[in-house]
Amino acid sequence: MLGIQIIAFIFCFCGLGAAIAATASNEWKVTSRASSVITATWVFQGLWMNCAGNALGAFHCRPHLTIFKVEGYIQACRGLMISAVCLGFFGAIFGLVGMKCTKVGGSDQTKAKIACLAGLIFILSGLCSMTSCSLYANRITSEFFDPSFVAQKYELGAALFIGWAGASLCIIGGIIFCFSIAENSNSARRGYAYNGATSVMSSRTKVHNSVPDKTPPKHFDKNAYV
Repeated sequence: MLGIQIIAFIFCFCGLGAAIAATASNEWKVTSRASSVITATWVFQGLWMNCAGNALGAFHCRPHLTIFKVEGYIQACRGLMISAVCLGFFGAIFGLVGMKCTKVGGSDQTKAKIACLAGLIFILSGLCSMTSCSLYANRITSEFFDPSFVAQKYELGAALFIGWAGASLCIIGGIIFCFSIAENSNSARRGYAYNGATSVMSSRTKVHNSVPDKTPPKHFDKNAYV
C-alpha cells in the first residue's frame, strides 16, 4: 500500500507542477503560421500577458493592464487555473499527512480517510485544469475554423498541452489515492478476523481449563492387585 501511495503522490505532484507551469506560461495560443503574412514575426498570448517575438530571438510582452477589458473566457480560465493550483496545494498537504510513511495523522484508518480526501481534492484540481484548457482550446478552434472571423487567427499553444497532461496526472493520482482506502479496509478486516479466531480459541482453552474435574475418584480394594 505504501508503494501505491508514493506513486500516486508523485503523479499528483507532477500534475500540480504542470498546472503551475501552464498557468504562468504565455503560450496558450500562438499565431497561425499559415495565415501570417510575415512568418519571421509571431504573436503568442497567455492568461496574463500578450507577447510578440521574431526569428532573431527578441520578444516583448505586455501584461493585461485592466481586468475589465479582458474577455470573459480568459477570466474564467484564470479562475479555474488558480482554483486548480490552490486545490492541488491543499491536496499535497493532505496527501503527505495521509501517507503511511509519515508520523502524523493518527491511526491507519484515520490516515486512510485523509488520503481519500486528498485524492478527491486532486481529482477536483485536475477537473478544474482540464476544464480551463478545454474552454480555451474550444475558443481558439472555433475562431480558427470560422470563415466569417476576419481577425488574426491563432493555434493551440504549448501551455494547453502541459495543462492537459498535468490534469490527467492529478486525476489518475487522485483515483489511486481513493483506492488506497479500500485496500486499507480490506487489510483491517483480515486482521480482525484473525484476531477473532485467536480469541475464540483462547476462550475455549480457558473454559476447558477452568472446568473442574468432577470424575469421582476410583477406589481400589486389595483384591484388585491380586
